[in-house]
Amino acid sequence: MPKILLVEDNEMNRDMLSRRLARKGYEVVCAVDGAEGVAMAASESPDLILMDMSLPIMDGWDATRVLKADQTTRSIPVIALTAHAMEGDEQEAKDAGCDDYDTKPIELPRLLAKIAAFLPSM
Repeated sequence: MPKILLVEDNEMNRDMLSRRLARKGYEVVCAVDGAEGVAMAASESPDLILMDMSLPIMDGWDATRVLKADQTTRSIPVIALTAHAMEGDEQEAKDAGCDDYDTKPIELPRLLAKIAAFLPSM
């Protein structure tokens, strides 16, 4: 069962998305801020990370930079999740090291397709 680390500070978003992903057959572990996300990426070894960009303590941009700079977590795909769908945000996410980008509110079929692109054999 593929493991997804969901880094999301909004409890309602975290609960809704984690339950929907679990129903699709993913194991989901959650972090509530960027620093916890970085620590859990190292301890949980997820197959993929869904990273909210607007997080307390350490935002998603910085957390992704830390993950991509660390040899043990660098290869884990990171999909940025953000409600700030402004021009340039997708490029900023990719510049921070995100492998893909999706906007909120989440459209589950679109997000599942992006996840499947990174976890095709799982």
